[in-house]
Amino acid sequence: MTANSLNVYEEPLVICGTSPMTGAFRDGCCRTDINDRGTHTVCAVVTNEFLQYSKSRGNDLTIDYPAYGFKGLVEGDKWCLCVSRWIEAYHAHVAPPVILKATHIQTLAYISLAELEKYAH
Repeated sequence: MTANSLNVYEEPLVICGTSPMTGAFRDGCCRTDINDRGTHTVCAVVTNEFLQYSKSRGNDLTIDYPAYGFKGLVEGDKWCLCVSRWIEAYHAHVAPPVILKATHIQTLAYISLAELEKYAH
């Protein structure tokens, strides 16, 4: 088993979401490698509060992008977030809940498991 397929508990990474299809590689998993420029490792259940925050930071995840088959996110959708954006939202007190078994182990290079567990879904 490679680190690319492990979650924060060092167990096999589970699927974050497939409707909409998420992940840097659009396979439903919050996997990462050197080609994932955003480090999309945090499996979150997005909230309206987070979506508005992300929009205010220049990334409107609610907009449809038909060319990419993306219909925009709504509250309750599961999405692989960039770890840096999740941490920004955490510091702004608007971080969405996290599905830890679907959150990639690489996330722990940026924030502790103890902090993530406070947001466990």
